[in-house]
Amino acid sequence: MTPASARRGRAARLSARAAMALPGGKRVDDASLAENGLAAPDRKTGRILLIACGALAREILDIKTINGLDHLDLTCLPAKLHLYPDQIVTHVEAAVARHRPAYDQIYVVYADCGTGGKLAETCAELGVEMVPGPHCYAFFEGNTRFEQLTDEGEITAFYLTDFLVKQFDAFVWRPMGLDRAPELRDLIFGNYTTLVYQSQLNDAALLEKARDCAARLGLEFVHRHTGYGELEPILTRWNAAAEVTA
Repeated sequence: MTPASARRGRAARLSARAAMALPGGKRVDDASLAENGLAAPDRKTGRILLIACGALAREILDIKTINGLDHLDLTCLPAKLHLYPDQIVTHVEAAVARHRPAYDQIYVVYADCGTGGKLAETCAELGVEMVPGPHCYAFFEGNTRFEQLTDEGEITAFYLTDFLVKQFDAFVWRPMGLDRAPELRDLIFGNYTTLVYQSQLNDAALLEKARDCAARLGLEFVHRHTGYGELEPILTRWNAAAEVTA
């Protein structure tokens, strides 16, 4: 079996179980979350709305289910905004304005994510809280621990989460032109030494695909299972605040 056919086989196995069930029987997959995001529920069930990155939808819904966070509804902006961070603030601002009349409270499930502090400024102006940290890799690892790792020399690492492993071709390989000109790899990734896979789930197929991603980029592979990191206690706290005021 060639490496390319092996990759196609892994992709097919992951896609077969990628569709995610939503309340009301709807289903959504990672490709849709990347392109379209996730609409707010047709029928409001909670008092709080989370406006999140589509790359975090699966983790947020898992956390809601595991912890019974019934006060939280979810809508997601397209995950592909990761490729255009200058557009994140505008989209978040519009989503807050659109949904604010229907909810007691809105929270933004983004870290800074390449906005250069502008998202934090906008959220402060709008009176909505956001997730602290520079990016999702930091809050999955734990912001303090991530800063520690950076201080210890982890400054040449390229990070992937579960979502980004599954969407590697759509978010890394094709946007960087490596499908058309693979010789660009060393130019683009020449200053990186390691691919760090931060897994949220213990999934052997994802781990295998992450190793393949590292090999394709010519990087050493490191796997750290972070689970949901700081995202779980943050969402739990936001839900608890609604219970206190209920």
